[in-house]
Amino acid sequence: MSQAAPIKPHYAILDGLRGVAAVVVVAFHLCEAHSTTRVNEVISHGYLAVDLFFVLSGFVIGYAYDDRWGKMGVGQFFRRRLARLHPLVVLGMALGAVSFYFQDSAVYPVVHGIPLWQMLGVMLIGMTLLPVPPSMNIRGWVETHPLNGPAWTLFFEYLANILYALVLRRLSKTALAALTAVAGAALVHFAVTSPVGDIEGGWSLTAEQLRIGFTRLMFPFCAGLLLSRVAKPGKLPHAFGGCSLLVVALLAMPRLGGSERLWVNGLYDALAVTLAFPLIVYWGASGEVRGKYASRLCKLLGDLSYPLYITHYPLIYLYNGWVSDTHIALSASWPVALLILIGSAGLAYAALKLYDEPVRRWLGRRRGNEKTINP
Repeated sequence: MSQAAPIKPHYAILDGLRGVAAVVVVAFHLCEAHSTTRVNEVISHGYLAVDLFFVLSGFVIGYAYDDRWGKMGVGQFFRRRLARLHPLVVLGMALGAVSFYFQDSAVYPVVHGIPLWQMLGVMLIGMTLLPVPPSMNIRGWVETHPLNGPAWTLFFEYLANILYALVLRRLSKTALAALTAVAGAALVHFAVTSPVGDIEGGWSLTAEQLRIGFTRLMFPFCAGLLLSRVAKPGKLPHAFGGCSLLVVALLAMPRLGGSERLWVNGLYDALAVTLAFPLIVYWGASGEVRGKYASRLCKLLGDLSYPLYITHYPLIYLYNGWVSDTHIALSASWPVALLILIGSAGLAYAALKLYDEPVRRWLGRRRGNEKTINP
């Protein structure tokens, strides 16, 4: 009698860390509405959560799929990933479209002049996750996904999945390590020479922004993938609490170097991405969740992380418009900001339970009851 393949342990702490980072992202975007320059932003390094997500993605993709290619083809891999990611991409674009004309404000002065047919066309393109060119700039920010800005990171996530399925999974550990080193050197060089003193960007279909996007993608994803192949997670204590505090501290770190020494902040970004984030992922993978309440918290944070990230920004657009029209300070608007943070979490939970999970179950049945992997 053949024995069933052993079930891999699930990294619940990494799920929890995704949720912690997603909450910080929402807070970062709320505070960003009140900043006038990059130097005086609150939660100054919240944008680095994207790079942490890429490290986590590379690690979990490698862990979940590296040993499955003898039983799974490229097409099946893509179907699994689409079923996992794309339903919420569609919902996020729909939410952005529904709220679009309510966002008319001083910060989005072109919104009221956009015809309905053009907005709907951008929505339909966005639902495919294809980026729109600057000529389809319906908001004034030249975003690749004007109805739901953070979708640019999902576009790069899709590119990473394609690159993994076609190329990266075939690389030896040595070749992958060499590629990771080259990508890391490119990221460090870009960070310390950045004319704005950070690595924030990647959301526009221009040569400069595409360079930023690919630079931010390649090292974190490859580093996470390499880590999944070479690291032997141990039994490290206080993993969830320690990693969570470290993530919050790294993302909330005040801007360094001021406007005179931009390279200092760029160096901080580079060290956070190339050293701190891989170490956090290793620490998280090496820890254990103790107690049912901690286990439930990690699961809840993990379940909400992606829907929170991909559905919150239409609410941020509304908040940005209100702040720009009223010129209200964060010290006075914090109750509204807190309400939006809580509302974003509620919206994410509703999206998960009423839409995402039912749709993924339906897609699973359409694929012949194929189990949906949830990396």
